[in-house]
Amino acid sequence: MGAPVKSLILSIVITYCSIGQTTRGQEASTFDKAALAEQVKAEFLHSWNSYKQYAWGYDGLRPLSKVGYNWYDVPLYITALDAYDTMVLMGLREEADSVRDFVLRNLHFDHDIFVKNFEITIRLLGGLISSYQLSGDKRFLDLAEDLGTRLLPVFGSPTGIPYVDVNLRTGDVRNPRTNPAEAGTLILEFGALSKLTGRPEFYAAAKNAITEVFRRRSAIGLVGTWMDAKTGEWLDPNSHLSACIDSYYEYMIKGWLLFGDSDLKAMWDSSIVAIKTHLADEAPTGLWFGHANMFTGERTKTWFGALDAFFPGTLVLAGDVPTAARLQESCFKMWNRHGIEPEEFDYGTMEPARPRYFLNPEIMESTYYLYQATRDPYYLMMGKTIFDSLRVHCRVDAGYTELKSVVTKEKSDRMESYFLAETLKYLYLLFADENTVDLRTTVFNTEAHPIRKTW
Repeated sequence: MGAPVKSLILSIVITYCSIGQTTRGQEASTFDKAALAEQVKAEFLHSWNSYKQYAWGYDGLRPLSKVGYNWYDVPLYITALDAYDTMVLMGLREEADSVRDFVLRNLHFDHDIFVKNFEITIRLLGGLISSYQLSGDKRFLDLAEDLGTRLLPVFGSPTGIPYVDVNLRTGDVRNPRTNPAEAGTLILEFGALSKLTGRPEFYAAAKNAITEVFRRRSAIGLVGTWMDAKTGEWLDPNSHLSACIDSYYEYMIKGWLLFGDSDLKAMWDSSIVAIKTHLADEAPTGLWFGHANMFTGERTKTWFGALDAFFPGTLVLAGDVPTAARLQESCFKMWNRHGIEPEEFDYGTMEPARPRYFLNPEIMESTYYLYQATRDPYYLMMGKTIFDSLRVHCRVDAGYTELKSVVTKEKSDRMESYFLAETLKYLYLLFADENTVDLRTTVFNTEAHPIRKTW
């Protein structure tokens, strides 16, 4: 890792920032962090044991109907692999060893099925790489290399922007209608795989993909929601920080931190100017980032949502803690409006625009990074508020479930694997010993799989 990268991480993670230790956090300074960490661990076990009882061997759990579901015609054990590194970080060795044995005995990728490259990359490829680094078991890396090889054909479009789907057995690809997030959220996983296997084609393909998306930004520096992988043309000019774009920006900073790739940092430096110029919105209720036309910068929606709440954490990693703190205040207002955050929130009316809640982890991730950067106990209070809300509104007999509406609190019937991989992991790390993860050498992928710079 180059000296500038080390210096930045040290400054934002170890050094107290100017907003730290404020009086607003004094009431939180008496929190028993260790006890809260144990409470989060207990909720993880409640969810995990429910999955084991009702959905073992399936990709996921439907907590209300108490049955399992698969993404495809065959199971890929997504929940089990997604949860493995959370178990390791929580010290649940017996459970982790059991999952490791099961996955290594049963998981393979020689299936005649089309899979979504983005989701399989962040959940399975990222999970396998992290599992290898945490366990030292090379069989995880062998599986990762096999999977990465089977996914490589998606990059074979005329532009190098990946197709959405690939057949794991045949290498056939389909669906060129993609977006910046799906095309640009691959560099951590494929890059780490490249470094660990000595195969440069993995890094080159993922780096080219995010570069080709960036190269097609508008004259004012924004990207849109949908694009054609074959032609590179934009299909939807709506620009924002939400679904379909979000992690495209996240991976610029995280890729720079993990690999020291100055090209990725340059992309971020250019993009953040456009984001602050055209998406930032100083409203009476605080700082928000809304929607705008990618070509004109004209405001199209005053929407900000659960997925957008990743951005304070990304700003922390980029060294802009003051802006991150201001935006996090808005995220917390969104959360508290109805006791839990909606999929989309209209900050013009301060009411949900899309009231669903999918057990999203982003606000927890940003809370964790802000606490790491500031050591301000205010963020412990924020995390406890969020955790308590989850237990009140989403906990059921068989794990946790999504909500159809944060207003009515009507429950849905799905517990995504990322609830175990991300939501509970970030809450646990917020309250756990601050040395549990060394952020000077570790970067979390967008599924919260920790990847360490061991090369």
